[in-house]
Amino acid sequence: MTVRVLLADDHDLLRQGLAAILGTDPDLEVVGECADGPSAVRRARVLEPDVVLMDIEMPGGDGLAATAQILAAQPGARVMVLTTFDLDEYVLAALRAGASGFLVKTMPPAKIVAAVKACAGGELMLGPTVLDRLVASYVQRTEPAAFPGLDALTDREREVLLAMAQGLSNVEIGQALYMAETTVKTHVTRVLAKLGVRDRVQAVVVAHRSGLARRG
Repeated sequence: MTVRVLLADDHDLLRQGLAAILGTDPDLEVVGECADGPSAVRRARVLEPDVVLMDIEMPGGDGLAATAQILAAQPGARVMVLTTFDLDEYVLAALRAGASGFLVKTMPPAKIVAAVKACAGGELMLGPTVLDRLVASYVQRTEPAAFPGLDALTDREREVLLAMAQGLSNVEIGQALYMAETTVKTHVTRVLAKLGVRDRVQAVVVAHRSGLARRG
């Protein structure tokens, strides 16, 4: 099934470059482009993309407000923020707006392609540097804590959690641990359930706050 992608960025050359990069994968189709937030909202309503790659700072209207509006109108859509800024406040604001990912534009093309596909598949995608800063910022403001759910994890589930803490996608976890992607998804679901958390970011925070990530 082809993943339909809408690009929202005020830099023409960057949009063209992203379109060319994504166009190299037969499973991805760029269905539209726009240069500001309000246009992205309108285009998303008409085109109904699976994934919107959204810049944050655009002269005609910011991407964070557009993200919230798109997801309010189309809950099934996925928005991945793609920006040159990996500041903590942008990460938190993007996640609060409902974004499913936050990647910096300096990522290698292959990583961007893989992230878009993973985002379309339901994963919460955060680049390694973004994830590190987000978790570090959160952990610094909280005391170490015990999480009983960790004791319920199998050895394999702990390996998956540690891989998640490294910022790996399901595909990358499968490659690292020699598992099929469907098996990885099953383990991730079980990890989230046992830890009693909502998503991957919360699971990674648990791994760091408990000290498991440092020990691993």
